[in-house]
Amino acid sequence: MAMFNGSVFMPSVLTLVGIPGLELVQCWIGIPFCIMYIIALIGNSLILVIIKSEKSLHIPMYIFLAILAVTDIALSTCILPKMLGIFWFHMPQISFDTCLLQMELIHSFQATESGILLAMALDRYVAICNPLRHATIFSTQLMTCLGASVLLRSLILTFPMILLIKCRVKYYRTTIVSHSYCEHMAIVKLAAEDVRINKVCGLLVAFAILGFDIVFITFSYVRIFITVFQLPQKEARLKAFNTCIAHICVFLQFYLLGFFSFFTHRFGAHIPSYVHILQSDLYLLVPPFLNPIVYGVKTKQIREQVLKTLFSKKPL
Repeated sequence: MAMFNGSVFMPSVLTLVGIPGLELVQCWIGIPFCIMYIIALIGNSLILVIIKSEKSLHIPMYIFLAILAVTDIALSTCILPKMLGIFWFHMPQISFDTCLLQMELIHSFQATESGILLAMALDRYVAICNPLRHATIFSTQLMTCLGASVLLRSLILTFPMILLIKCRVKYYRTTIVSHSYCEHMAIVKLAAEDVRINKVCGLLVAFAILGFDIVFITFSYVRIFITVFQLPQKEARLKAFNTCIAHICVFLQFYLLGFFSFFTHRFGAHIPSYVHILQSDLYLLVPPFLNPIVYGVKTKQIREQVLKTLFSKKPL
């Protein structure tokens, strides 16, 4: 690792601090994080098993839910094992290339989750506002195209951020990262060079993905609410609304946590650093933890299959 004028030239290893200011209690913070991770793995795996085994759930709404469950498992697995290694086993070192890989995976899975939430909103929009054409519009071909588009968009839009760090930033003030995982801005702030392009790229990617998705998701649910409230029968309104309530809960918790973390991290200079880090950690851990709980409680078909799986008595 070469040193020039007090800066480090292309470091091979970085050191993740964890949660600055809370180092003495990190081992205790790791306990609820680990519990959330285990529940996320079990809950999302259970949803996958139920959707795969129950043929009546092989429809767009639940196929998207299965993709969301896979994304949640992958997203939480990208950060939790390493984070617990820092908290519990004092293993803060991570190679620079591995750090960039973790960064790419985290941001790609976040973008994928946002895209899947958009696809689910569009599915509910067509199912409620144009129910007679739902099966025709959401064909197998469209489902395949939507899934491939969401994945490709995630990879294509997030990769330039990683490439700019790898190819453009050569000198770093320090190799100590004041974070518990390889977050884009946390790495960029280590640079001893002009990184305005990196910061602008990060903002553009965030607004291109989250901004685009949230506009169309909001539009879809506004149209859904208008259609639902125009239904003549109260029972029909309640039934239509109940098919959307789980999606709305997941949508709100994902984007509210995301925007709160995003803006406080960039513009909340007066907020203690450990608050920023905890917000970022919770933004990645809470959705995979809550999503299976929300869908298990609010979605009748999933709830019934979960109860059937857990409490059905096998014949002797």
